[in-house]
Amino acid sequence: MPVNKQLLEILCCPKTRVGVKELTAAQIEKVNAAVVRKEVKYTDGKAVDKPLQEGLITEDGKIIYRVDEEIPIMLIDMGIPAEQVNNI
Repeated sequence: MPVNKQLLEILCCPKTRVGVKELTAAQIEKVNAAVVRKEVKYTDGKAVDKPLQEGLITEDGKIIYRVDEEIPIMLIDMGIPAEQVNNI
């Protein structure tokens, strides 16, 4: 289920304060393919160990945040640097 539009309007990256938007299905597919190949780490260096069901990406395209059970996980350490995923 998509993130509530009103919530999406006020959410931003906790580190850079850049706004966020929802990842498209194609972007989620690319991230998840990289997760399966064990190529993706959170900003704290820990491996991303489960695929994304939903996600948000900063408007500048630099950081991805997972959305679990309709709850955006907007923690700096749980951000996923998008540079790890080709052509996101």
